[in-house]
Amino acid sequence: MNKNIKVNFRDLVTMEFPVDTTVKEISEQFQSYFEYPILAAKIDNDIVELQDKVSKKCNIDFFDRSSLVGNHIYRKSLQFMLVLAIKRLFGENAEVMIQYSVSKGFYCEIQNTKITKSVLKQIESEMNKIVSEDLIFTKISASRLDSIKYFKKKNWTDKVKVLKYISNTYINLYRIDDVYDYYYSEMAPSTRYLDCFSLNYISDDGFVVCYPDIFNPECTLPYNHHQKLFDKFLDYTHWGKKINISNAADLNEVVSQGKYSDLIRLAEAYYNNQISNVADEIAENAKNIKVVLIAGPSSSGKTTTSKKLEVYLRSKGLVPHQISIDDYFVNRENTPCDENGELDFESIEAVDTHLFNKNLSQLLDGEKVLLPQYNFILGKREYKNKWLQLSDNDIIIIEGLHALNDIMTMSIDNKNKYKIYISPLTQLNIDNHNYIRTTDTRKLRRIIRDNKFRGHSASQTLEMWSKIKKGEEKYIFPYQDNVDVIINSALVYEIGVLKTYAEPLLFSVAEDDPMYPEALRLINFLRNFLPMPSDDVPSDSILREFIGGSVFNDQ
Repeated sequence: MNKNIKVNFRDLVTMEFPVDTTVKEISEQFQSYFEYPILAAKIDNDIVELQDKVSKKCNIDFFDRSSLVGNHIYRKSLQFMLVLAIKRLFGENAEVMIQYSVSKGFYCEIQNTKITKSVLKQIESEMNKIVSEDLIFTKISASRLDSIKYFKKKNWTDKVKVLKYISNTYINLYRIDDVYDYYYSEMAPSTRYLDCFSLNYISDDGFVVCYPDIFNPECTLPYNHHQKLFDKFLDYTHWGKKINISNAADLNEVVSQGKYSDLIRLAEAYYNNQISNVADEIAENAKNIKVVLIAGPSSSGKTTTSKKLEVYLRSKGLVPHQISIDDYFVNRENTPCDENGELDFESIEAVDTHLFNKNLSQLLDGEKVLLPQYNFILGKREYKNKWLQLSDNDIIIIEGLHALNDIMTMSIDNKNKYKIYISPLTQLNIDNHNYIRTTDTRKLRRIIRDNKFRGHSASQTLEMWSKIKKGEEKYIFPYQDNVDVIINSALVYEIGVLKTYAEPLLFSVAEDDPMYPEALRLINFLRNFLPMPSDDVPSDSILREFIGGSVFNDQ
């Protein structure tokens, strides 16, 4: 007699299924709760694929592409499908380089292949054909050493190199059709789930694959090209190739030989040169530029960048003064609420933009102004004899969430503003098919900083990330094109250092914690890197803003 097991869905419904029923069969009973096809499941807080079987009583939930987990799986599966399409069209030795994330998609190049719109139509047509074939993504637990031998035969040297530094005896490979590849996270059940995407021509060198994101899961939005951001990514990628650091294996080789000190100095020089160039441009136009505005997503390194820029400007004979937008928060009782009824400190309506503009205009007119200071304990502005009056060589630096929004500086003529967007635009890849998302770099930075300086656990930081991301989509990203310059705050070596600090914090997330799946994903990501000591990281490095020991110690 077959034994049945009880499966509890969200404490709403409990159903019985025969032992060893597949997750896919169970998911079919709950698909009506979801707007899009279910891609994976969470069983007692473990992320599992639909091909897995359920053998005991459990709690279960599911993910479609509108969720963070489901969207990550959709993207990874789409990347693998792209790999298969290109090998079918151009031969087994054809290699696609999936470089980095841009504008709701990822940028790709194909080695030794000129990209034309005709070529893209071929690839897109082949991908749609693969969707209709409904090919299964099959997970295979394979010996790491056997996998290295296999990839050596295929001449996939990027896979060989990255697997060399992974300590696991067994790793997960995935197969669709007759192509095997290495991925460190789950895949969709089959290719028919990947029916929404677009390929967008950029140049003869590459193209962007777009797909639905968690903010617009219903469709693939038209591609919006951010030229300045794209150029900054491209510049950093070319620089990485010049110093022979393009992927995790390159970085791991340097660390394994203990030769990372020179790499640290190179990375810091690249970052400092960006700030030096900005200071030069501002100094050359000092007659007009009176306000420097700096903004970027969470954990981009805005504090260190603004402090360093201040030093560089002083070296040019200018006298910078920092004004914090936070000091212009409205009094607590006037703070707007979000859709959940909670105080929304990220809304621009939480800032007294009228007073901010008034004070800026007064300062630029040469008046002596009493500036407010916000008391976060009492939740109100106070005035404590903080006066400021500008002279000819003085310049204002404003850093904050809304700094690039013209509402904040609508009283100031555009010729008097210099706008800076900052973000860690990571050029490092794990291998040719696994790039590192800028979001993951920022997330690791923030986990470390929140724990060190604010006493938050990794779980608390991960829990608030969706709210952080929502604020960035609304208040940061729409303004990234309307800037004078983009500063890339990524350091080519930093993942190795971040691993040393972040990994123990991620392991502290309990298995029954709702944030455990995301913590585990980041742990699996970090397994591709060797830990790097932080001893040689300079005290004025942007990384010190997160790991501690910064000479700019007013964290």
